Amino acid sequence: MNQNTQPVERVVGLDAHPDSFTAALIRGPIPAGAVVEKVYNQVPLGRLKSWAEKETKVQDLIVLEASGNSFYVVRTLAAIQRRALVLESCHLGKLKEAHANNDRISAVRIGKAYLAGTAKTVWVPDRRTQERRDWFHAYRKAVKRTTQVRNRLRSYLSDQGVRVPKAKLGESVRTLHPWTTRQLQVISGLLLERRHAEEQRAHWRSLMAQEVIEDPVLLSLVRLCGIRDIVAFALGCLIGDIHRFDHPKKLVSYVGLQPAFDDSGTSQWQGGLSGHGRCDLRALLIEAAQSIMRSTSPLAKWGRRLMAKKGSPKLAVAAVARKLTVSIWYLMMGRWSPLEEIDVHLTSKVVKIVGQISARGLEDLGKSRKVLCLEVYERLKTGRKYTPTPPTNQPPPDPKKSTLLQEYGLG
Repeated sequence: MNQNTQPVERVVGLDAHPDSFTAALIRGPIPAGAVVEKVYNQVPLGRLKSWAEKETKVQDLIVLEASGNSFYVVRTLAAIQRRALVLESCHLGKLKEAHANNDRISAVRIGKAYLAGTAKTVWVPDRRTQERRDWFHAYRKAVKRTTQVRNRLRSYLSDQGVRVPKAKLGESVRTLHPWTTRQLQVISGLLLERRHAEEQRAHWRSLMAQEVIEDPVLLSLVRLCGIRDIVAFALGCLIGDIHRFDHPKKLVSYVGLQPAFDDSGTSQWQGGLSGHGRCDLRALLIEAAQSIMRSTSPLAKWGRRLMAKKGSPKLAVAAVARKLTVSIWYLMMGRWSPLEEIDVHLTSKVVKIVGQISARGLEDLGKSRKVLCLEVYERLKTGRKYTPTPPTNQPPPDPKKSTLLQEYGLG
């Protein structure tokens, strides 16, 4: 059964929807012996606070399935001192009864799944992390939309026998062919969609760049080869509170970069990735590792030696991404030494990040790009302090396994 620091009097299974919720009050230590005291069906979501204050106690534990508004429900209950946990929807979905299912059954099932101890809990991000995630998801949608519109435009031109390189796929396509009036209307509409998607993409990128240069933790990640504003911002919003990972291996597992193996029966296989974890964050770190492999950094040299030894570029890139994740853990924990000088590579990276900030963003900050670059240099040097003492209840790092600190100049 799941462990809690506070005693639990009852478990309340909550099946939440956008407009209503159904709650089942369950008493008992295990699913087989649990008794359903009462079920509240189809209660309007607007009455969640008043219902919880009246029908539940501080000692009760409310559990619900991960969904669109589950974090909102948890924060609403926390405001009235009610404990709530979010359970992974993947496991609960497998428990769904195909022959008979409704909100009452779902609420009881959610509560008993917690009592069984088989459903993993989901970390509820704080409000700032949640808002950053909203920004990042909006940016990703804008990138996807830009690609879709660009491909639609190229496809339409190809249908008319016109082939245009990506670099020239702009307003000049109007003059590349004797278009009819109706064809020009279609092209104008596609160009308008593309321009709007690119504006949205630039808008979110500007906001993310501002967030990175103003946050000392995110800015410190820029020191690493292969990481710039987008990856640094994604790390901040998707990882959230780094202290929930008390060891680098746990962060590697969260991302899904730990090696997988199969030692069942007579077959033995080792290598590859586990396939679990945050696929969006893993994809970004794999891209960062590919960028590192093209550089001249110490980690790139290590990766190329591994590739020559193993004969697998994908394995080497994954290994570099895994080492990069370990160094990210050290930096976000604050265990690094201050910079003494800004080298040419970091200078170029800062200039590019500041270059992503729009004119409106610079106006809001009240600074020019040159002044802002100089301020960022100083923040990189003096923004955070080195803390050699490891956090409480955490074993000191093994010297044999901390060579990455020397490779990056972090120790």
